[in-house]
Amino acid sequence: MYLVLTALVTPMNASHPALIYVIAASAVALAGAVHDARTRRIPNKLTGPALLAGLLLHFAFDGWRGMGMAALAALLAFVVFLVFFLAGGMGAGDVKLMTAVACVAGNHFVIELLVTTAIAGGVMALGLALARGRFKQTLGNVAMLMSHHRHAGLQPHPELNVRNQQSLRLPYGLAIAAGCIFTLASTYVRG
Repeated sequence: MYLVLTALVTPMNASHPALIYVIAASAVALAGAVHDARTRRIPNKLTGPALLAGLLLHFAFDGWRGMGMAALAALLAFVVFLVFFLAGGMGAGDVKLMTAVACVAGNHFVIELLVTTAIAGGVMALGLALARGRFKQTLGNVAMLMSHHRHAGLQPHPELNVRNQQSLRLPYGLAIAAGCIFTLASTYVRG
């Protein structure tokens, strides 16, 4: 377990493969964000090939170990985002997009991607609530959701979930793309 955690958080400098990984992941995330913003869907024809390309890209640069670490990064992203999907907080396309993006970016960037994506999503959600005049209601809903999930586990709230057309819905592909772009910029700056 220690080796797995060490591999996931060990920083990588902005070497040639590192920049390729993050640029490729950003391209996948941007494609998903554009499609999500336009249609509120993220197609399997994007996420499936991107996942495969991520595995092959890491195999090309780092062999079987690289491919395994990319798969581990994808698995971590999948598990984290699956929790939010099961709780009714995001759609399946968001889970698949983040899984594919994490696979392409690889293990050295997955933690940063998850954190920056979560921050971007939170900021975007608060901005949307403010823009729609529903900030106070949104804060109340967050408290209600926390109470609900404390008692019901991952069972989606009957009204406060992404399937409810009345809820504020954010194309989360935008947050994933923002997280990737921030990670790309910080990788380049760390150089």
